[in-house]
Amino acid sequence: MPASADELLALLDLEDLDVNLFRGRQPETSLQRVFGGQVAAQALLAAARTTDPAYVVHSLHSYFLLPGDTAVPIIYDVERLRDGRSFGTRRVVARQHGRPIYYLTANFQKAEEGFEHQDVMPEVIPPEEGLDLGAMFRSRGGGSTEEWEREWAALDVRYVGNSRQGLPEDPAHPARARLWIRVNGEMGDDPLQHLAAFTYASDMTLLGSTLVPHGVNISSPGMQVASLDHTVWFHRSFRADEWWLYDQESPSASGGRGLAVARVFTQDGTLGATVAQEGLIRHRD
Repeated sequence: MPASADELLALLDLEDLDVNLFRGRQPETSLQRVFGGQVAAQALLAAARTTDPAYVVHSLHSYFLLPGDTAVPIIYDVERLRDGRSFGTRRVVARQHGRPIYYLTANFQKAEEGFEHQDVMPEVIPPEEGLDLGAMFRSRGGGSTEEWEREWAALDVRYVGNSRQGLPEDPAHPARARLWIRVNGEMGDDPLQHLAAFTYASDMTLLGSTLVPHGVNISSPGMQVASLDHTVWFHRSFRADEWWLYDQESPSASGGRGLAVARVFTQDGTLGATVAQEGLIRHRD
């Protein structure tokens, strides 16, 4: 997996194969399947490559169909569903071995003025006071250090707390988690690259919030965890290489599935995006 901002941008850079057809590269990884955020980000970039730059993505909706094979590239086939005066829509199918592994539909819009309101960012500690997940793994030594450096060093993640520890009690919402996240290194000023890098990172921690009330985590023995779908609404532009608060909440878990919804705030309190994901959180004895 990418170990720096430059490696992340290189991973997300697609190869043009034909009209509406692209190929995404794979990183060196020990993961058993392709990271969902990678597929989502590459698919978003494929959709954007076929869209007039005057249109900016405002939402994506997607389903993970099959585990991705980390040993072969992914082919992204874009269908131009609509090009209107205000909105454009693209559908992308990601394929490996001739089979669809992921579907994405993205909607784009020309910039326009309109009504404005947003939620207020909750009071949280600054990122500098959060628990550095990389440092936490390094303090454990051994394989944990190597895994973090190899797989997730492109992201700087600071844990704020969850419903069990670190956050104020809220019995009405028993499954909450908050983290500060940014790309670990400076990126350029291309807004599309920041949208793609954020999409990549947005898949990293969501399902963890669905497990908070149950005293387990995604790496606990017997846990089978996988993203089933992923949705992002982009409200306002922000930089992926500057701190953003991932304010996560899980309103429900049932039937072996957990739902997580997250608000994304910049440090100045701007609500940049809303993310939702349902995933498999199956526990096997």
